[in-house]
Amino acid sequence: MRLGVMIGAERGDMSRKVKKLLDDIEWAEGAGLDTAWMPQVPNDFDCLTMVTLMGTRTQRIELGTAVVPLQAQHPIALARQALSIHAGVGGRLALGVGPSHHWIIRDMLGLPYDKPAAYTRDYLEVLNAALAGPGDVDVENDTFTVHNPTVLGAEKPLPVLVAALGPVMLRIAGEMADGTVLWMADERAISEHIAPRITKAAENAGRPAPRIVAGIPVCLCANSEVEAAKERANRILAEAETSPNYQRLLERGDARNVGDLCAAGDEEAILARFRRFADAGVTDLSVRLLPIGETRDELVASKYRTREVIAQLAAELR
Repeated sequence: MRLGVMIGAERGDMSRKVKKLLDDIEWAEGAGLDTAWMPQVPNDFDCLTMVTLMGTRTQRIELGTAVVPLQAQHPIALARQALSIHAGVGGRLALGVGPSHHWIIRDMLGLPYDKPAAYTRDYLEVLNAALAGPGDVDVENDTFTVHNPTVLGAEKPLPVLVAALGPVMLRIAGEMADGTVLWMADERAISEHIAPRITKAAENAGRPAPRIVAGIPVCLCANSEVEAAKERANRILAEAETSPNYQRLLERGDARNVGDLCAAGDEEAILARFRRFADAGVTDLSVRLLPIGETRDELVASKYRTREVIAQLAAELR
């Protein structure tokens, strides 16, 4: 199992946020992590633009998006952008995409969210054809009518990963993409629901075994502080639980909230949790650092302690 880290824009003015993001990606590459994943927060930086900036400060680490909402741009435009970035970062982009959630697409953007799975299938048909260039992209389906020539193509494979939580989306991801990017999925949900479905779909389609990228919060702390870490996770990350998509996924596992997903405790406890995700079928673990403390200085110190342990564990998991 490969170990990666979530790197995203956090609080602060624009210049500080950019500097922090670049400092974080330099740390991730120097620490030997395999991947870095940039979430697309609805009201913050464009994740693909930030991946481009990360590429200027790194040479080796894979740079992923988690995830680009499909409805926000035409598949030809996304393919053009992704291929441009992929070339610019030396073939290190992993394009995570997904149909997002109703409260983003419908309520924020004012776009339809009636059949997200069908839309995703139609979108991927165009996107895959465009990424396979150069050549003519000729696709007609229920959503798109595209006849678009392109001179672009990927010299190195550009993996496409789909945020897939339910049975239909997992089948689409297995048949048409290179894997899935997850959030709010615990070990049982992955081993009993996600891994079997997406793997079978990939096999039936004659595709390689899919990547399963699972995102979880991680907090290095004393055993006596584990409950406090879970409470903090629920306090600052609980907005994800408002989505029906995530609620249905939680019902397939043992976790009831994001706090239950948090790998919290000492180094041994965190490593044991990581190994359980690996045993469940996870190929890539994406860590969301969760510092703990009462003051800013305590939170910063907690973050750096957790980062040191994550760097140590990365080598043990390979």
